[in-house]
Formats: sequence, structure tokens, C-alpha cells
Amino acid sequence: MAHSDRQIVQKKSEVLDKDHPPAMRLEELRAEAIEHLRGGQLLKAQSRVKEAFKLDAESAENLHLMAVVDAAAGRADRAVDWASRAIRKAPQPAYLATLGNALASAGRLDEALRVFDKAIQLKPSDAELWRQMGDALIQARRNSEALLCFRRAFELDSGHADAAYKAGHLLHGAGQLAEALVYLNHSVNLRSDNSQALHTRALTLNGLGRIEEATADCRRAVQLDPKNADTVGNLGALLRAQGHLEEALSFFDRSLKIKPNAGKTIVGRASVLAELGRVDEAMSAYKRSAAILSEHSRSVWNLALLQMLTGDFKRGLKGMQARWDVPGLPNGYPPLPGPKWLGDGDIAGKTLLVCADEGLGDAIQLVRYIPLLAGRGARVVLIVQDALWPLLSKMEGASECLPGSSGARLPPFDLHCPLSNLPLIFGTRLESVPAAVSYLPPPSRERVQAWESRLGPRARSRVGLVWSGNPEHLNDHNRSIPFRMLTGLLDDKVSFVSLQKDVRPNDRAELLARTDIFDPAQHLTDFAETAALISCLDLVITVDTSVAHLSAALGKPTWILLPFMPDYRWLRHREDSPWYPTVRLFRQNEGREYGSVIDRVRRDLQNFDRQRT
Repeated sequence: MAHSDRQIVQKKSEVLDKDHPPAMRLEELRAEAIEHLRGGQLLKAQSRVKEAFKLDAESAENLHLMAVVDAAAGRADRAVDWASRAIRKAPQPAYLATLGNALASAGRLDEALRVFDKAIQLKPSDAELWRQMGDALIQARRNSEALLCFRRAFELDSGHADAAYKAGHLLHGAGQLAEALVYLNHSVNLRSDNSQALHTRALTLNGLGRIEEATADCRRAVQLDPKNADTVGNLGALLRAQGHLEEALSFFDRSLKIKPNAGKTIVGRASVLAELGRVDEAMSAYKRSAAILSEHSRSVWNLALLQMLTGDFKRGLKGMQARWDVPGLPNGYPPLPGPKWLGDGDIAGKTLLVCADEGLGDAIQLVRYIPLLAGRGARVVLIVQDALWPLLSKMEGASECLPGSSGARLPPFDLHCPLSNLPLIFGTRLESVPAAVSYLPPPSRERVQAWESRLGPRARSRVGLVWSGNPEHLNDHNRSIPFRMLTGLLDDKVSFVSLQKDVRPNDRAELLARTDIFDPAQHLTDFAETAALISCLDLVITVDTSVAHLSAALGKPTWILLPFMPDYRWLRHREDSPWYPTVRLFRQNEGREYGSVIDRVRRDLQNFDRQRT
């Protein structure tokens, strides 16, 4: 460069220095660095900070910016060093917060929390400090304290959407759904594009039974974050719960494309396939889930139910043992001392305590095995639900039958066994079900005579009706029907009797308005009374509930209305049952509606009445 050229450059530099003194240039560099950080341009931010650092290597603000950049780059240990140097020069709350976050990122949580505590002491009105301390507490798994921090942050700044979201998230996780919804509403109102808040609010609304609102939130969350496998999968679950099976399947498929080995989603997809009747595909999906999750108990259990449904009792009964390990599955088996009998060894001369461990219908179905146990020489003590005790107190093969509420007053025993284990223990197969026409103790003559008096002269066929079961049953929405659907059966050629003990509010008014059906619900005090009434009838028409088992186990002609995908014990594609010789099964077709089922029942009921008369 020529001498004259160097003079020109030098003069220009002098002009620039006059226009941009070091202090002004520092501010520009810092501002640019912060702007680049906000835009996610980490390399540019780092470049600006280094320039600022060259101008002033001792500035607390520059040291802090170096910490911020290293923290953003994932260099937590270096960020700790820079932030510590900045604090030694100026212990400002913002610098302490950066140090706290860096320590938390480095896994030094106790130190991080002490630093946040010091920052809050310096500036207790800073909502963001409380929020950041809450984040560190979550990382330390101290959720209750974190919740206090998020609440405090939102109290200080009602516009803090993230604090509101995180408070709502923790409250949802703690099961405090109503309060969680309040915070999540605030968060979504402040930031309607927060997919996490929308997703958590969807889960909360679903927990509160507001499933349609939950679905709308989840759809919006998926639109905002279509690559979030959990959100997409949960939308599938919500749609499945509402019976939108094909659409649910599409979202489960989308979720698994994002996260192929998500066991929960595989199980949800398998459940939809089962409900669609695509049983082979569902079984394959459950097998995959069980393999991925190391014999996941719910997958093994659900697979076993499908195996039973298809008549594969050998595999199904064995797989059903997984039920003992399935979280949340109802289990009525009491904690008992002594060894559990699994079918091994001689039980002759021993006292065996057999406990009903599932539902009322299951107990009625499975007490058929009690005489077989007695046939092996055991003294059988049968424990059943209180509601069944009057019915089963004289069960053949049971030396003693006690209600479940007897609790600590149980007699001495050598072994104990769940009632549900007996089909496995006896090696039951489709062709070897112990299927006596009637195996329950007959109702007392006095009870039967009392019902005959209430019913009056037998001028016409007597038909009992049941249209709904326990509303808490997981599949109740598929198996129960409104009373009005059965009114099409009512005519003056048959005497109809309601066997419905608990009439739902929506059915009560319509039932009371009918004069062509006898409603003796006030006298149906227990299953023994219901059994005595059934003994006076010619036929029982019922949905799949405990009365179906009761009627069939008494040997009464019993017609059972079934959903398209029924409970495993009714198998598939058949009108009879290997468990009950007097049962006829009326199944939904692929249309999944009961109208056509009722039409078939009506036609066959007319033939039944003509044949009887």
C-alpha cells in the first residue's frame, strides 16, 4: 500500500473512532449479540460477544454475555466460570440467574438452588426469577416446591404465560384438575399458540369428562406441533374414546411414524384395530408392544383377551395371568397369608380358600368349578362379593361360603386361590368347558312363591328385560342401551318384567310411563331375589351384564344382546355359547347399531311365544 493510501485509511479510522467511541461500540455489539441470541443465530452472537470482550475484558456485562453464549451452546461448565466471574464484579440478580441455570444444566442442582435463592432475596418481585427457580426444582424432582414458585411468578406477573402453563402442568400431574384448568386457561389466553399448554389442557379437560373440548384443544396442538408424537397419539386416544375409530387409527399411525417404538401408542392402535374387528392385526400389534416394553403386562393381557375371543384358550388363559401386574386394572383379591395355590400338588384333605376377584358376572360364571375342586378332595371355603352371598351361600362343593366383608373373620386354611385362576388350573379348552345347564343353588320355594304371587296368573309368556349394566364398566358405552330401544319389543301377547335393579335417570321417566312392563325393582334386594324372579319367567332378554350370567347359570333360556366386538367369553361368529347351553347370542353387525339387533329379537320372540303356546 502506498504511503498516501495508508494516510487515507488512517484518517478514515480516526473519523470512525470519533463517530463510534469504545463505549458506544460496546453497547452496539452487546445489543447485536442479544438480538442474534433471540433469533437463534448462535455463531453470530458469539462473534459479537468476542468483539465486545476484546474491547473490555473486565466488564461484568461482557463476562455475563460470554456465560449466556456458552450456556446457549450447551457448554455449561464454561458458562458457570464466566457467570461466576461476572458475579464477583457485580452480584446482580440476572447474573445469578444465569449462573443458576448453568449449574442446573451441569447437574449441580443443590448449588443452583442456592444461587436462585440468593437472586430472589436480592429481587423478590422478579417473576422470571421465580419461574427459573421453579424449573430447577422440577429438575430436582421437588415438584411441590416448584409449584409454589410458578404460582408466585404468576402472582407477580399475570402476563407470565409460561409460569401459568407450568403451574397447570404440575397440578394436572398431581390430579388437581380443576385448579390446573384455571392456570392452563390463563396460559392459553395469553399465548394461544403454545402447543404444550393446549395439549396439557386437553388432558386436563379429558380428566374432567369434557372430552369434546379436550379433542378440540388436542387438534389445535397437533396443528401447531405436528411432529410431536405424544400429542398426535393422544389425539388418537381421544378420538377412540368417542368411537371415531377410523380417524383415531390414522392419528395413531401418524404418531408411530414419528416415534415407531412408542409402546403406549402401539397399544392404543392395537385397541382400535381390535374394536374394528381386525383381530389378527391387533394381536400382532400387542405382541410387538410386549416385545418392545419387555413383556408389557397390559399388552400381554389384551393379547390374551383376543386369544380367548378367538377360542385359543391354551394361550389365552395363560396370558390372562398378566392381569395381576396391570396397573389400574380392578383387582378384588384380598391380601392373604400363606401360599397361593396355582394348581400344583395334591389338595386332598386341605382347606382351600377360593376368592372371587373380578366382577359379579365373572364370579357367577366361574363358581361352576367349585364342585370340581371338591371332587379333588379339598375342603373349599368360597369367598364372594356381599351382593352374591345370599345366592351362593349353599353352592355345591363349597363347605362354607362367606361374604367378602367377613374380612379378618376368615376360618383357618392351608392354601388360597383366585376364582379367576380356575379355568387355567383345570386346563379348560373350548371343547372342555364344564357346561352344566344349571349349576347354581336353586332359589328357595318361599321366594319363588312370593314372586309368583306378585306376577299373578300365568296367562301369557313371561319375559324379563335388562338394558343396562354398571355405568363404571370400561365398555359400558358399547354394551348398555337406553330403555326406549327395547320398547319396540313390548306388545300385549307377552308379559314383560323389568329385571333392571338400578334404573338410570334418563330411563326412569319412560319406564314409569309404561303400563306394559312390570317393574319390581324395589323388591330386587339381592341376587337371590333376582334368581327367584327369573325362575318364574320363560325367557330373559338382556345386554351383557351380571344378570345375563345369572339367568344362564340358572338354565333359563337367555338371549344376550352383544356389541360388534364383545367380551372375550362370548367368542366370535356364533349364536351359542360353550359356557351356557341355554344362551342365544344376538350380535351387532359391522354397522355397530342395536336397531337391527332388536328387530331380529322381535321376530324370534314372536316365534318363541308361538312355540310355547
